[in-house]
Amino acid sequence: MSEPVYHWFLPTGGDDHAVGAGSHGGIIGAQDTAPLPRSATHREPTLDYLTQIARAADQLGYAGVLTPTGAHCEDAWLTTAALIAATRRLRYLVAFRPGLIAPVLAAQMAATFQRLSGGRLLLNVVIGSSAAEQRGYGDPFDHDARYERAAEFLDVVRKAWTGEQFDHRGAHYDIEGGLLREPPARIPTVYLGGSSPAAVRLAAQHADVYLTWGEPVELVAEKVAKVRAEADGRELRFGIRLHVITRDTADRAWDDAERLIAGLDDDTIRQRQASLRQLESVGQRRMLDLHGGDRDRLVVAPNLWAGIGLVRGGAGTALVGSHAEVAARIAEYRAAGIDEFILSGYPHLEEAYAFAEGVMQGRHE
Repeated sequence: MSEPVYHWFLPTGGDDHAVGAGSHGGIIGAQDTAPLPRSATHREPTLDYLTQIARAADQLGYAGVLTPTGAHCEDAWLTTAALIAATRRLRYLVAFRPGLIAPVLAAQMAATFQRLSGGRLLLNVVIGSSAAEQRGYGDPFDHDARYERAAEFLDVVRKAWTGEQFDHRGAHYDIEGGLLREPPARIPTVYLGGSSPAAVRLAAQHADVYLTWGEPVELVAEKVAKVRAEADGRELRFGIRLHVITRDTADRAWDDAERLIAGLDDDTIRQRQASLRQLESVGQRRMLDLHGGDRDRLVVAPNLWAGIGLVRGGAGTALVGSHAEVAARIAEYRAAGIDEFILSGYPHLEEAYAFAEGVMQGRHE
């Protein structure tokens, strides 16, 4: 078995010492009309701060950094382009939504990024989990229609990357004389996630790496098997998106986990759970079902804690424990078929060091 690949996360929506109502976005549904409040210790996603994190990830040995997309954060393309010159080896996993940009233009942007960065672009195709947010961008499509459009979008992008002129007539795109005069020398790796049947079909056809959020190992193994079966012999890698709280001792890790959500009151949790339940994402519902908004049900598997998902959308679970325990859980995910780990923690600068020094560099051994 090859060595695991570790990525970190760029908090382009801001960073913090704790999880609050405004963590990882505030406007997710029609009832949300303004960004939710930030904590007193909130760190703005300035270029200086994001550069600190990117340089730390580069020096610590992370393969890349995921940059999110959505109304809650800075634009991923612009942010990562601004960071290219600040790093030497680090790759940028840029999340973007295919329905909001023309496919040949996206192919050109990716090719430009590859040339400017020396081939360090990775692409995370995000279909969008909130119809309300998509409408705010001018996209009226529903969940399944967005996946159908994304399949055609990726077909066009891959045609453009060949560097040969082409025409395309499809349900969503009509292209005459499409051409990239300077296609990328290195085709970006495409990452795709999702738990719905439409998402699994799209990933099986188009993903190089299939992504899942941090569910218990047995559920992840089931999902890996389902995607492999759908791919019908097409080779894919598999990745998982998790937070981490890893310390010299398990007691210290769990104490820090509890401090992360100590400021959350029951009303805030109820409101956020109700908002998150409105999203169309099957994966989001699976995250919420792990704990049901109940503070007494947050340990959902050995060393897998769902406290962050009380208020944060998207990835809501964290590996919590001593460095040795976290390493052991990672080994279990590896045995279930996971090749790549996209990790994060609060605050992201400090936790990048904690995981790298405690787990990646083998201090637990």
